[in-house]
Amino acid sequence: MTKALNPSGILGMIAGLQDLQSYREQNWEGSFSEYLDLVKERPAVTRNAYQRLYDMIVSFGTENYTEYKKPIVRYKFFDDSMDNGKDAVFGIDVHLMKLLNTLKSAALGLGPEKRVILLHGPVGSAKSSIVRLFKKGIEWYSRQPEGALYTFSWHLPSGEIVHSPLHEEPLRLIPIEMRKVVLDELNKSVSGKAKYRIDIEGDLDPVSRYLYKDQIKECGGDWLQMIERIKVRRLLLSEKDRVGIGTFQPKDEKNQDSTELTGDINYRRIAEFGSDSDPRAFNFDGEFCVANRGIIEFVEMLKLDVAFLYDLLGASQEHVVKPKKFAQTMIDEVIIGHTNEPEYRRLQSNEFMEALRDRTIKIDVPYITKWSDEARIYKRDFLPRAHGGRVHRHIAPHTLEMAAMWAVLTRLEDPKKANLTLLQKLKLYDGRTLHGYTEDNVKELRKTAVREALDGVSPRYVQDKISNALVRDTGAPSINAFMVLNELEGGLRNHSLINDEDRKKRYRELIGVVKKEYEEIVKNEVQKAIASDENAIMRLCGNYIDNVKAFTQKERVRNAFTGGYDEPDERMMRSIEEKIDIPVSRKEDFRRELMNYIGALAIDGKQFNFRMNERLYHALELKLFEDQKDSIKLSSLVSQVVDPETQAKIDIVKQRLIDQYGYDEYSATDVLHYVASIFARGDVKE
Repeated sequence: MTKALNPSGILGMIAGLQDLQSYREQNWEGSFSEYLDLVKERPAVTRNAYQRLYDMIVSFGTENYTEYKKPIVRYKFFDDSMDNGKDAVFGIDVHLMKLLNTLKSAALGLGPEKRVILLHGPVGSAKSSIVRLFKKGIEWYSRQPEGALYTFSWHLPSGEIVHSPLHEEPLRLIPIEMRKVVLDELNKSVSGKAKYRIDIEGDLDPVSRYLYKDQIKECGGDWLQMIERIKVRRLLLSEKDRVGIGTFQPKDEKNQDSTELTGDINYRRIAEFGSDSDPRAFNFDGEFCVANRGIIEFVEMLKLDVAFLYDLLGASQEHVVKPKKFAQTMIDEVIIGHTNEPEYRRLQSNEFMEALRDRTIKIDVPYITKWSDEARIYKRDFLPRAHGGRVHRHIAPHTLEMAAMWAVLTRLEDPKKANLTLLQKLKLYDGRTLHGYTEDNVKELRKTAVREALDGVSPRYVQDKISNALVRDTGAPSINAFMVLNELEGGLRNHSLINDEDRKKRYRELIGVVKKEYEEIVKNEVQKAIASDENAIMRLCGNYIDNVKAFTQKERVRNAFTGGYDEPDERMMRSIEEKIDIPVSRKEDFRRELMNYIGALAIDGKQFNFRMNERLYHALELKLFEDQKDSIKLSSLVSQVVDPETQAKIDIVKQRLIDQYGYDEYSATDVLHYVASIFARGDVKE
């Protein structure tokens, strides 16, 4: 006798994680009458493929913002919360907004539902990621109560159960001559509840049509008696199970066969049914048939053989496919493909492709030109794994940002304005401010760039080189920006997509630009770490304010050491003001503005703090750094001979780099040595 299972431990945990209620809902089965009641209660179950895809995306929420005076909608669906951001798409909100506008028009039946949506852009620009997100999203949505959809099966008197091979909408079982009356009644009953009008288009698939005629004849024409032999069931879309999600990838021309799209005859069943024109002897397993009620992806669509294009034209414009030996069959699916530039140029120059061009809506998917968004790609791919223990190497601060900076620089066109550098242009695109440049100027910069974001280095190349740096055995527990930049530069020699030596030379020069920028960043961080003694800054600020107050009010300053009164310390004040480029001619104005600001705060009952004035705070930091760097003797690090007192001070700075900027012990030492070598050369930029 089998002992009853009493789950405990791991089994008990699994039992507790089960959701039997969801399982029952997702495997619901009922009569056609029950389905009609369901339609009246939740009319959204009858949505077509475009409506369901659009609603799924919008269900994740949106966020509105303005960029260069243009209102933009960001769709949170592209953050990929379903899979922890694995396929998240960054930095192309404007283009995603155009794509969603197309889907919205298609959902409303305004025309785009009769077109092929073609994502066009350079390699590695997230075209496949967008479609992968759509497929993953619609699969997830079909399992949610708000995304439910239904199909039917024939339960024949013989006991045989035949599923609708194309997962048809059950309402298609309503005879065509009765549909108008039934639809009017249904739409009247759901008025105010339905976002879209309930509609039934087209006839049943060949198998269901055959069985319909056979069963209605057996029932003496009594439709109500026949419909009792129908069971409606919940439909769960699944790419792996080939239900509602199809993918077609072209092969070489000799092996391409259009039956891969529409299905083929099952020769073993011809003997059973006696004819190859019996629909039951046909496998409706082509990608168009599989994808019905959902979405079909065409990978590198324009590499399709011309024979396939006829099927594609009918599927898009008329929503029909033509299986071998059968009449045209209605389909309901989103048709989306993607291609790169060379293939698209070939389409434009091929006069035989005119019909396809006319039925295509092209959506550009360019490279990212926003530095911070490009960096998010690499942080998503490398930081979680590095911190999660799968990659046993620390990634020093700014490493991924510098890789992203170089990638974006390769995609930007040189600015036509003589006083603007490419690096400044990158920073403007990233939302930084630059004296003399407004939002309109930045908008104009974007408009005048013809091929910007269509050329350059793809994220894949950068990801590969970061991976190389992580696994390269250097004996160091962490990698820094120089290691990755050297990998990027070295890889250009054998880059499979860059054959032009002038381009390679330009990209190498941009590596130098990024290294120089990184040098400035780490020098600035070390300066801040040395000067980040809050009490020392506060004392220096107090001393400066006392002297400025005395200067503006033509008074003397009390000397705390002698007890006497001295003239304001002009040398000390100028040593601070010079750090932020206040000329002698402007010193009095600057000091009066500062005192007026402090006075206004006092009237409001507030006390001035050095953090309230960013320019003054920066000047105080630089001044304190200048005063302290000699006592720390950072340049002595280069000589490897450091006395204990100096080493203690250096250790404090190192700990600040670790605590405040994210370095580890090794990379903090590394960056201190590097900046120390700059000090040793006397190359200090304030």
